Amino acid sequence: MTRTKLAALSLGFLCASSAAVAQTPQQQAVATFFNPQGQEIGKAILTQTTSGVLIDIDVSRIPNGEHGFHIHETGICDSADGFKSAGGHFDPAQQQHGYMAEHGSHAGDMPNQFVGADGKLRAQVLNPNVTLTTGPTNVLDADGSALIIHADPDDYSTQPAGNAGDRIVCAVVKK
Repeated sequence: MTRTKLAALSLGFLCASSAAVAQTPQQQAVATFFNPQGQEIGKAILTQTTSGVLIDIDVSRIPNGEHGFHIHETGICDSADGFKSAGGHFDPAQQQHGYMAEHGSHAGDMPNQFVGADGKLRAQVLNPNVTLTTGPTNVLDADGSALIIHADPDDYSTQPAGNAGDRIVCAVVKK
């Protein structure tokens, strides 16, 4: 390879590297999961993407089976009230609950999650209806939001919360 070609290639590589470094960092939030006994049992990292918020979940000590998983409207996880302090599903557009709703679902509605016999849930869920950036669907609004795992699966249609049962795990979303 000639020195000119090698120099051009090196310059191109440096320019590409500089452009990658100059990009703005991804906006992220963290949520630490607690069970009703107040024990920390896992974390979620929420990352803003161009397609919505990617939620990377790693939780253990959950009963095996299918569980409803939602973003709730208030960033409080008080186990004394069964995590009801987290409020209802995050729903800034005042929609009906569930993927089967005629006019769209809550922004906080997400697919059911499956836990194996080992009690571990490791998943990535993309929610295209929320954001970590400023705006009406920002889950980091004045009173924050919470991630809730329910005892039962969401049936995607029963109002107001999909008949998903008790709230068994809760995590406050924090910047």
